[in-house]
Amino acid sequence: MLTPFPRHRGPAPRRRPRTPRALTGAVCLLALAGTALGAAPAPAADAGVPPAPAADAVPPASVSWSADLSRTGSDDVNVRYGAGALRVRDGSVSPASLGRDRGYASAVLDPHHVDRPVDRVAVEVDATVPDEASVEVDVRGRAADGTWTEWRRAAAGAPAQLPRDVVDVQARLTLWNAEGEPTAAVRAVTLTATDTGPAPAEPAPTTRAAAFSARVYATREGLVGHTTANGHVIQVNDHFVALPSRRALSPKGSGQYSVQVCGPARCETAPVWDVGPWNTHDDHWNPSSVREQWKDLPQGLPEAQAAYEDGYNGGRDEFGRQVANPAGIDLADGTFYNVGLDDNGWVTVTYLWTEAGGDTTSFPTWGTDVSVRQQATATSTRVASLPGPTTVRVRCQVHGQLVTYDGYSNDAWSYLPDYGGYVSNIFIDVADAWLPGVPTC
Repeated sequence: MLTPFPRHRGPAPRRRPRTPRALTGAVCLLALAGTALGAAPAPAADAGVPPAPAADAVPPASVSWSADLSRTGSDDVNVRYGAGALRVRDGSVSPASLGRDRGYASAVLDPHHVDRPVDRVAVEVDATVPDEASVEVDVRGRAADGTWTEWRRAAAGAPAQLPRDVVDVQARLTLWNAEGEPTAAVRAVTLTATDTGPAPAEPAPTTRAAAFSARVYATREGLVGHTTANGHVIQVNDHFVALPSRRALSPKGSGQYSVQVCGPARCETAPVWDVGPWNTHDDHWNPSSVREQWKDLPQGLPEAQAAYEDGYNGGRDEFGRQVANPAGIDLADGTFYNVGLDDNGWVTVTYLWTEAGGDTTSFPTWGTDVSVRQQATATSTRVASLPGPTTVRVRCQVHGQLVTYDGYSNDAWSYLPDYGGYVSNIFIDVADAWLPGVPTC
C-alpha cells in the first residue's frame, strides 16, 4: 500500500490511478464565429459510368471568417482600438532587445476552431498604412494533439503554409509606426483556411528526432523595466530569452516556445519572450529551405554571426545597422548568470519545439483539468491543461515545489515540450515518483 510522501526533496510514492476532482477552473478558448468546413459527399462509384474529368473535381474545402479586432486582451501589446480600427497606442514602446525607436504593437487574436484539418491560411487586411509604417500578419495552428506550429507569415497573395494539419487557427498582427508617429489603422482582417489534401505517405520513423541544437553567441539583455515583444515587463533576475524571429515568440506568460540554454555551469529551460538581437526575421534554427530570410545560410548559423565574422550582407543586419557582435540569442539576467556566464559568450541552445521536441519518453496521465505550469511551482502561470487522461511526452524532470493532492505528495515535476511547461509527477500514471529513464532538466 502506498503512503503519503514526507515533506522533503527526494523520491516519492505516487497514488493509485483514478480520476480526481478538477485542480483548477477549466480553460476556455474564445473562438471566433465562422462557417463550418465541409463539402458535399462524393457520389458512389457506379459500374460503367466514367469518372468525372479533373476539371470538375471538388476543390479543396475552405472556410473564411472575420477576426474581432475590438477584443483586446492580456496577450496584446501596446494596441488600442477606437473609431473602428486597431492602432499603436504608445509610440515610445518597442521590443526591448531590438533597441529601436519606432513604436510597436502586437495583437494576438482569438483562436478559431475548424471542424476538419487545414494546413494553409490566406489573409486579407483592410488597413491604412502610412509610408514607413507597416502591418504584418502571422498565423499558426494547433493540431488535434494540442501542439502548436510555429508562427508563419501570411501576406496578400502569399498564404501561410503550415507544416502540418491543424484544427485551430490563430492570427497575430504586428504594427510598426512610421518615424514621427504616424501609425497604421487596421479596420478588418479576414482569414481563409484550406485543406490542401493529404500529404504523401511516409514510412513511420523508428526513432524520434531530437530537437535541433546549435552553438550560438549569447548576450545579456538586461533592460530591467523595459517591455519585451510579448508585453512582459522585464524584472530583476528575470528568466527568459530573445530570439531574432517572431516565428517562435511565446504569448505573454507562456512557455509554448522554449529553449534549453547550456552554459559553462549548467543548463536552464527558458521561454522565448522577446525578439532580437539584431534581426526580427532570422529563424536560424530552421532548415534553409523554410527559413524566412537568409535562405543561403546553413541551419544553425545566425545572420548576425555571418555578418560579423564573414561580412555577410555587407556586415549589416536586416535594418542596415553594422553588426557589432555575432549574437544569435539574448538572455535575461537570471538566465544569463544561472547558466554560468559573467560576460557575453558561447552557449549551446536546444530549440525545444522543433522536430519531436527533443529526446522524449511517453507516459500516461490521470486526472481531469490538470495544470501545466510555466515553472515547476503550483503558483506559476498556467500555460495549458490536460482535460482528461492522456499520453504526454516528457523530456526531462526537476525537483520543484512540493505538491500535495488527494493524500499524496511529490516535489518532482516533468517538462512537457508539446505544452511548453511543467506538470507535477503526481499526475504521471506510473508507480515511480521520479520517472525512470528521464534525465534531470
